[in-house]
Amino acid sequence: MSILDSKIPKGPLADKWTKHKNDINLVNPANKRNIDVIMVGTGLAGGSAAATLAELGYNVKTFCYQDSPRRAHSIAAQGGINAAKNYQGDGDSTYRLFYDTIKGGDYRSREANVYRLAEVSANIIDQCVAQGVPFAREYGGMLDNRSFGGVLVSRTFYAKGQTGQQLLLGAYAAMNRQINRGKITPYNRHEMLDLVIVDGKARGIIARDLVTGKIERHSAHAVVIASGGYGNVFFLSTNAMGSNVTASWKIHKRGAYFANPCYTQIHPTCIPVSGDHQSKLTLMSESLRNDGRIWVPKKKEDAEAIRNGKKKPTDLSAEERDYYLERRYPSFGNLVPRDVASRAAKERCDAGYGVNKTGEAVYLDFASAIERYGKEQAAIHGNHNPSDAEIKKLGTQVIESKYGNLFQMYEKIVDENPYETPMMIYPAVHYTMGGVWVDYNLQSTIPGCYVTGEANFSDHGANRLGASALMQGLADGYFVLPYTIGDYLSKDIKTGKISTETKEFDEAESRVRELLNKLVNNNGTHSVDYFHKKLGKIMWDKCGMARNAEDLKSAMSEIRALREEFWKDVKVPGGMDEMNSELEKATRVADFLELGELFAKDALHRNESCGGHFREEYQTEEGEALRDDENFMYVAAWEYTGDPGNEVLHKEELDYENIEVKSRSYK
Repeated sequence: MSILDSKIPKGPLADKWTKHKNDINLVNPANKRNIDVIMVGTGLAGGSAAATLAELGYNVKTFCYQDSPRRAHSIAAQGGINAAKNYQGDGDSTYRLFYDTIKGGDYRSREANVYRLAEVSANIIDQCVAQGVPFAREYGGMLDNRSFGGVLVSRTFYAKGQTGQQLLLGAYAAMNRQINRGKITPYNRHEMLDLVIVDGKARGIIARDLVTGKIERHSAHAVVIASGGYGNVFFLSTNAMGSNVTASWKIHKRGAYFANPCYTQIHPTCIPVSGDHQSKLTLMSESLRNDGRIWVPKKKEDAEAIRNGKKKPTDLSAEERDYYLERRYPSFGNLVPRDVASRAAKERCDAGYGVNKTGEAVYLDFASAIERYGKEQAAIHGNHNPSDAEIKKLGTQVIESKYGNLFQMYEKIVDENPYETPMMIYPAVHYTMGGVWVDYNLQSTIPGCYVTGEANFSDHGANRLGASALMQGLADGYFVLPYTIGDYLSKDIKTGKISTETKEFDEAESRVRELLNKLVNNNGTHSVDYFHKKLGKIMWDKCGMARNAEDLKSAMSEIRALREEFWKDVKVPGGMDEMNSELEKATRVADFLELGELFAKDALHRNESCGGHFREEYQTEEGEALRDDENFMYVAAWEYTGDPGNEVLHKEELDYENIEVKSRSYK
């Protein structure tokens, strides 16, 4: 075990990033034209970084498995993006955003990284407005804000319920400009299957053309991984079905440490599982908790009657409802952080108060908000004695203007009108705070290999606050990586073009071909999905919202056995030299089957509860997470050894010099 150096600059917290930018090396514009950068992933983190690096003059190659960068999963982000602009005049500041993020992450993230994130957040909004991103505006034309969980201010900028889509289109437009200039060469429908290391430095990748099946070699002076998170290790998640860990896992196997894999976010407001036939879950934005109130029946007999179809939720009066988040957390109410809200929903459902047929759902009710907005709108229109029908009509119009596309999506999936009857929601896997370990420069333990956005571990600790994923992705891509990667590339100005005709590229391509040949010639009896579903069930049952040592040990052995069965008995139809979606899935699930074991190992070694990692043995009398700061205030970074169950632990100690570390309370 070693202690990792995060390369955080010395000096006062508020000056670290500015000082660092002043101290690092730069690349002359004329020299940038001779330097190549590979970008794997073109969502918000990758797309923004690719556009910015190309604008600076670097030659960029982008790779995505989708048919267009517009299809990146960033497009599914709904609720908003945080920034410390304080447009509401409600006391927000860079420091408050920094503090809320550290606290929300349960004191398991780096001070310096989080402060930098808060510091550049305001620039992101200016950048995106300049691109034409249609953020919501108030009546007077100023940008509007709403609140998200874990904070007491309104700092979330939004574009209805499709913020990720609008931000991604902004980044994509910036990319397109560079594509037209010839500074970005896009490789869509390509998947990275290995990293090439030459003389200890990342110098290229092996990619597969998913349309033709052709194996390709691509070289560069640096490789950036921006391929998102690994939530699909659970099979059912809110991630796009193609989202995978492969790029991150391939660089892990080449020497990049993987940090805190057990820190996984379970989002509290998702459409509940309806049966075994499902292949993904659907998010209902956290922004809905601004106006929706979460409740279950106070009496078990009422919950049972609703489950059996004998009662409707609208039959219960306010006195017969348990608004359990407002009861347990009066200061934050329905806007507690995601991990807290998810565990509270699980606790109520486990106790027998769940409201759908499976007993795993709670209500998200907008009746109070519709009434409140309706009365307000009536008063604005001079109607001081409105009827109930008028109040409902006016209030519904306000809710529709804020969340209309989300309500429409819910009705299409569930076939119930959420304006008339409460939504049913339940927690689901949504985001991963763990990822590839990076230093302050976003460089992994492999020189020249950088990792941005959700693919790295860096900014959110053990729990991410809502609307901070878009903030981190765009901060990394627009404002951090373009500075820090120059420090590394300044040493490559005389290197010249990197050749792909070397033994390192030969060996990497050979490994990829061997893997693909093995899969297509395996001739087993079970499909890839068969194994993925089995893995997902182990992960959800034993590594999900609540974990314990016995289950985690069992999960490790079960996943290992499942992995062995996969390699003996998986059947991948078709060949490798053609379009083959089953082969794509097979390579991704093979990586999930290794990651799953490391995930359980990481959760087992961390004998505490913090953020999204909740160990049943470590909780307070009130059922809240119980941290062990004396023994576990560190980043756990794992080194690959050839066996996921026997990886080597390296630690990065976390120092808090600017805030007081204390028990997280949202009461």
